[in-house]
Amino acid sequence: MRTEIATLGEFGLIRHLTEGIQLQNESSLYGVGDDAAVLSCPAGRELLVTTDLLLEGVHFDLTYVPLKHLGYKAAVVNFSDIYAMNGTPRQITVSLGLSKRFSVEDMEALYAGIRLACDSYGVDIVGGDTTSSLTGLTISITCIGDVEKGQAVYRNGARETDLVCVSGDLGAAYMGLQLLEREKTALEGSGNDIQPDFAGKEYLLERQLKPEARRDIIRRLAEAGVRPTAMMDISDGLSSELLHICKQSKTGCRIYEEHIPIDYQTAVMAEELNMNVTTCALNGGEDYELLFTVPIGDHEKVAEMKDVRLIGHITKPELGCALITRDGQEFELKAQGWNPLADDSTPAAQ
Repeated sequence: MRTEIATLGEFGLIRHLTEGIQLQNESSLYGVGDDAAVLSCPAGRELLVTTDLLLEGVHFDLTYVPLKHLGYKAAVVNFSDIYAMNGTPRQITVSLGLSKRFSVEDMEALYAGIRLACDSYGVDIVGGDTTSSLTGLTISITCIGDVEKGQAVYRNGARETDLVCVSGDLGAAYMGLQLLEREKTALEGSGNDIQPDFAGKEYLLERQLKPEARRDIIRRLAEAGVRPTAMMDISDGLSSELLHICKQSKTGCRIYEEHIPIDYQTAVMAEELNMNVTTCALNGGEDYELLFTVPIGDHEKVAEMKDVRLIGHITKPELGCALITRDGQEFELKAQGWNPLADDSTPAAQ
């Protein structure tokens, strides 16, 4: 069954999609249903605000991205930005641009993913907007969070001799994207009479279609008494993010190829596609892992931390930013990751 969005209208659609939402945060005083949400900021904490815009055909392909997964991912990538500031996400607003090819049922699926993400991370949906679009689906999410006063972590705090750390593993999301693109191409040439072959590659698909924000790492750092000196989430690729930190901190860095965490499925897929797996890990993007620096005095604490790897150290700015390969060669790090404003925005992973 297909229900045209026009039968509900803008406000009817918003009421339908947000029906039954229960606010979870004390700072959410009033949510959906009026001209604006009403929020409070707890004493001793500071507000954090981030926003993300996703365009069909640029950031996602509905040929292989289920709408529920898209909704989940759209929310989680905003939560990740708040965690990367050492904060806690509390509320989101969701704005949608919709073409006539989308039905009420499609939007129910999208919102099911958004609401699942919010339930999982304890975040409230407090507002949003919908409008018609001539170019497919547009999703804009704004996330509001908070952080203890004076405890926000910026990109500009890295200092010489700090250790460079990363959570999880890198390159899997990019390999998942390559896998989906390969199967899409195969299906287009087959008359749709064959099924995609994803056996043994489930982890790669999960990393691309349903990423998670690393709130667990933020909690572990706090429990260990470690406050990063600089931090970012890895959305555009390790190289790009590390160069951001070094530029804003006015430092250089050395990272070591042998210490970059790469999952087995990522390595197998890279070999299958004849790609350099280290290049994929450096430039692929969409991992949403945390990249952070800590004082050298915290070495033992982070070395013992589950799912955290030490991959290098911060240096004097005149030494530049470099990757040390397994055979001891030194290569300059370059920002070859995702750049949505470039003419060719495909990560350089050949």
